[in-house]
Amino acid sequence: MGGVTTTDEVLAKEFSSHRGHLIGVAYRLTSTISDAEDAVQEAWLRLSGLDESRRAQIQDLRGWLTTVVGRICLDRLRSAAARRERYVGPWLPEPVVTPFVTPPSDDPLETVVRDEQVRLAALVVLDKLTPEQRIAFVLHDAFSVPFGEIAGLLGVSEATARQHASRGRRAVADAEVPDPTDLAEQRAVVEKLVTALASGDLDGVVAALHPDAVLIGDSDGKASTARRHIVGSDKITRFLAGLARMYGVHRLTTGELVLVNGDLGVMFPELPAEPGFRALSRRVTTFEMRDGRIRRIYDIANPDKLTHVRL
Repeated sequence: MGGVTTTDEVLAKEFSSHRGHLIGVAYRLTSTISDAEDAVQEAWLRLSGLDESRRAQIQDLRGWLTTVVGRICLDRLRSAAARRERYVGPWLPEPVVTPFVTPPSDDPLETVVRDEQVRLAALVVLDKLTPEQRIAFVLHDAFSVPFGEIAGLLGVSEATARQHASRGRRAVADAEVPDPTDLAEQRAVVEKLVTALASGDLDGVVAALHPDAVLIGDSDGKASTARRHIVGSDKITRFLAGLARMYGVHRLTTGELVLVNGDLGVMFPELPAEPGFRALSRRVTTFEMRDGRIRRIYDIANPDKLTHVRL
C-alpha cells in the first residue's frame, strides 16, 4: 500500500480516489442511495480504524474496500428482507434523478449511473435475487471480485459462491431487460401517451402501451399510487384515465422531464387540492420501453425515496 500508511491525511486522500467506485458498488448491491452512502462511510471507518501494521498488509486497497463494502451491504440486504415484509405495496429501487438538459455533474452516484448504465429496470431484477445471489453475481460479474474472496465474504465454499452467481446470472438473463432506448425515441413515445391522455383519446393511450405493460407504484402507504401491479394496456389505460379525472388533466403540464437512472422520466411537484380535484403527492415516474412502446411504468411516490432529488 506504500505511502497510504504514513498519515491519516494521506489515507483519506487515497480513500477518496476510490469513493465513486465504492458508491457504485454499494448502490448496485442495495438499490438505496442512503444505504450506499452509509456503507461507504462505514468502510472508511473500518479502514481508518486499522493500525499501521494492518494497513500495510493490504496489497490492493481498491479490492479490499470493495470486499468490505460488499460485506456491509450483505448485512443490509439481509436486514432489508425483514423490513420489506412490512412495506405497504410494491417496493422499487431508490431512483437517481438528474436534469434532462443540464450538463452532467461530477456527483459520484450520477457519474456511476451515467457511465455504467445502472438502470432502474436492471435494479428491479436484482432486487428479486437472494442477498447471496446478488452479492456473488454483482461483485464477480460487474466488478471482477474473485470467487475465493466472495466465498469468504459469504461464509461459504468457493463452489457455492459460484453457484450463487450462476443463479443470479440466470435470473437476470431470464428477465430480458430491454437494451436502452434512444432518449429522443423515449420522449416521442411518452409525449404520445401524455397527449392522448390529455385529450381523452383512450385508444391513443392503449396504442402507446405495450400489450404486456405493467404499472408499478411505490409509496409504502405514504402517498397515493397503485397498491398492486396493474397488468395489461387496457387496465393501465383505465387507471390513468381515472387519475386524470381525479387530479385534473391540466396538471399533466406541471411535470418536468428528467432522467431517472439514465432513462426518461417525469417529476411531478406536490400540488394542493383545488376545487373538484384532489391534492397530488410529489413523485417521479419513469418508463421502460420495448418495441417502441411503454412496457413498464414505475411510479415512485414514497417521500423517503425522493429526499435526494434536488431539482
